[in-house]
Amino acid sequence: MSEVLIGGIEKRQIVIVDYDPDWPAKFERHAAVLSQALGPKALTIEHVGSTSVPGLAAKPIIDIVVVVADSADESSYLEALVASGYVLRVREPDWHEHRMFRTPELDVHVHLFSTGCVELTRHLIFRNWLRTHPEDRLHYESVKRSLAQEDWTDMNAYANAKSEVVEDIIARASPDLAVP
Repeated sequence: MSEVLIGGIEKRQIVIVDYDPDWPAKFERHAAVLSQALGPKALTIEHVGSTSVPGLAAKPIIDIVVVVADSADESSYLEALVASGYVLRVREPDWHEHRMFRTPELDVHVHLFSTGCVELTRHLIFRNWLRTHPEDRLHYESVKRSLAQEDWTDMNAYANAKSEVVEDIIARASPDLAVP
């Protein structure tokens, strides 16, 4: 159970597309599936990431955060998510007990965290700031478009490359949540 990337590293091209006004509806469809599958175990279901920010170009992958009582307790949700069509891709016991599931089409990522995990707050602060601060939204988009032109070993390398700008924005939005 210690393997972080289930299935190993996958080289994928990073493609940034203009904002798609259908992304919120796609989130809603998956939120309904997740809510049905998990019932009251899904304490929170939030649309996060770039596809949750109107006007922001993004990889066409819907990011969803689901908060459960204990994300380390896979027996409480794994079977239900797999039965609903999601595939476990990431297991990070050393980083907030994060789990990430995705669709076989690779167009939705479902991130599971435990109650009280600061990562949900950080995602929401970042999302909400970008929704209301066009200058940071445009800066973030330009960084993403520039980075997408490079050849990455996998999506995690791309994500790590943009972490500095993400942390700068979070630090402005909520200094107490900034990662040193």
